[in-house]
Amino acid sequence: MSGRPISRRQALALLGLGTAGVAAGTAGWAAGAGAPTDRNRAQPGASGERLRQPQVAASRGGVLDVTLTAAPGARLAGRDTSAWAFNGTCPGPTLRVRPGDLLRARLINHIDQPTNLHTHGLHVSPQGNSDNPFVTVEPGDSFDYAIAVPTDHPTGTFWYHPHHHGTVADQIFAGLAGALLVGGGPDPDVPVTDDLVLLVTDITLDGAGRVASPNMMARMMGREGELVLVNGQHQPVITAAPGAVQRWRVINGCVSRVLALRLEGHRVTQVALDGVFLPAPADRDQVVLAPGNRADLLVRPTRSGRYALVSEPYDRGSLGMMGGMTDSGPSAGGPVTLAALAVSGAVTASAALPARLPAPSIPSDSVSRRRQITFAMGMGGMGMGGGMAFTIDRRTFDPGRDDQTVALGTTEEWTVVNTSPMDHAFHLHAWPFHVLTSAPAAGVLQDVVLVPARSSVRLRIPFTDYPGRSVYHCHVLDHEDLGMMATVNVRP
Repeated sequence: MSGRPISRRQALALLGLGTAGVAAGTAGWAAGAGAPTDRNRAQPGASGERLRQPQVAASRGGVLDVTLTAAPGARLAGRDTSAWAFNGTCPGPTLRVRPGDLLRARLINHIDQPTNLHTHGLHVSPQGNSDNPFVTVEPGDSFDYAIAVPTDHPTGTFWYHPHHHGTVADQIFAGLAGALLVGGGPDPDVPVTDDLVLLVTDITLDGAGRVASPNMMARMMGREGELVLVNGQHQPVITAAPGAVQRWRVINGCVSRVLALRLEGHRVTQVALDGVFLPAPADRDQVVLAPGNRADLLVRPTRSGRYALVSEPYDRGSLGMMGGMTDSGPSAGGPVTLAALAVSGAVTASAALPARLPAPSIPSDSVSRRRQITFAMGMGGMGMGGGMAFTIDRRTFDPGRDDQTVALGTTEEWTVVNTSPMDHAFHLHAWPFHVLTSAPAAGVLQDVVLVPARSSVRLRIPFTDYPGRSVYHCHVLDHEDLGMMATVNVRP
């Protein structure tokens, strides 16, 4: 494993935006390759705890009724803390619904800030008591969400978290997040032995177990916590038998940290990105996930041993020369161990993986409009940035302003330009998009895409099914809270 940060240009390919590395068949998928090295043998699984799965709340008869209480107090990394949690656990319960279901969630706010709930990645209505980012639930109040999942919704890995502007980063950093899975059970397209959620978060705690508040420089850089956790555990152990196939639903729930995942001694097979199947299984040495991204990875170890799952160094850029601030980017140190894969026991036979997967195609409809969206940072801001502005198209967020107006049922192409010296992560609510490469057929449907510093990405967005107002923003969530968010109004 290399200790050098990967480049931001290299990350575009690793994010699944092209066809390089897509397996032509099933030979060699998720196979082990070599023995574990001494360097990480003693590091992973330092807690000795087996990876725990969050409690599951599953729909019945087409409805999931669930109460989510946001309140202080959770056990993290083996200690009692004052972190915030849904229903007393970090992460909160895993919500499982089927296409066509109704998700009825009562959100009860027992923290000391206004909050709300975002079903990240779902293609659902942004209006009323559905996935509405403009809802405010004051401390001591509650709100009843009713989110209708369409019958043709992709089955896959999504998540939920607060989205009240100005405090999104604080609340997720403090522990408020959970997995949201669409699908009723075992997936016939991906035969596996175990199906596991790995919700990766980071947090900084003081000696008394209190969540540490970042200073303004950390907010502008995008904070990264000192502890990196998987399902609220520090370096847990994932157990498997040789030959058994596991599906790892990896969710990057970090506020700012980019994950550059590598499993020691193995290539993994990626089958989905942001809850949607890829066109074909893709064997990867490394998988890069921006904050908010999800990847479904298949792992099939072939020999007994103990292997580290690490996040390699990743250089997100810097604040540049603004006002004398020349700090280099975070995540550029050594690799961070997330978990251990402990392989032992009798060899298990596994089913073959199909050569193709049911990925949605890029819409062939004519593009009705092309727009350029510019993410920028600079001095002269008057808001929370303390003199630095985090803007989209030269403006900070105003919930009462319509920044883009789109006709329902049309397809648009947006070029997202990043003029700053730091990476940003573009996220659009409610309407997932295809990221276009030089070959349009290589586009992958997703809802978060990394936009490298001083670079751009081109997106094709079908604004189908749902009218209403929602938002797009940087998913480096401190940047969003500092103003890098805008509104889109989709009108019939």
